[in-house]
Amino acid sequence: MPVIAPMPAARPARIPGQRDGADDTVAAGTTVDHLTETYRTHYRSLLGLAALLLDDTASCEDVVQEAFIRVHSARKRVRDPEKTLAYLRQTVVNLSRSALRRRILGLKLLSKPMPDMASAEEGAYDQLERDSLIKAMKNLQRRQREVLVLRYFADMTEAQVAETLGISLGSVKAYGSRGIAALRVAMEAPA
Repeated sequence: MPVIAPMPAARPARIPGQRDGADDTVAAGTTVDHLTETYRTHYRSLLGLAALLLDDTASCEDVVQEAFIRVHSARKRVRDPEKTLAYLRQTVVNLSRSALRRRILGLKLLSKPMPDMASAEEGAYDQLERDSLIKAMKNLQRRQREVLVLRYFADMTEAQVAETLGISLGSVKAYGSRGIAALRVAMEAPA
């Protein structure tokens, strides 16, 4: 996964109006100069941490940049310079988790395509055909009905039907043939 290299190391920039010592309200380790140096030194490692948690470079870069923005905003609360990097790492992990949660939620909320459904007329017609078929099946002889149900609805071979019913293979073929012929006649007849 390609990553963008941080800016080359340079002398920390001097902020206009800042005295030579650290700002009284900000701890020495969390000044803007210290954050700039931390950025130059640890940007790639933080980007690598984000890359382990996320899957695309743009998201990783966004997470690391956001982490630095949050540390900069909260720099008055980070008193120990040693804890700045730990705070950045934890922020990268938390932001990565949040990004993953948002993605998962987005995937769940995506509208799912509707299955190919028949129109209301087609559904009604299919129901009428099923009803007619069931009625015609009930009017068949018992053995014909058994052979057709096992052969076509249970998807058995003729040999399996013969074994299940305890009849010969020829009988299965005969009952099946006569049953289908009777169904054709019954289904073609006006209701």
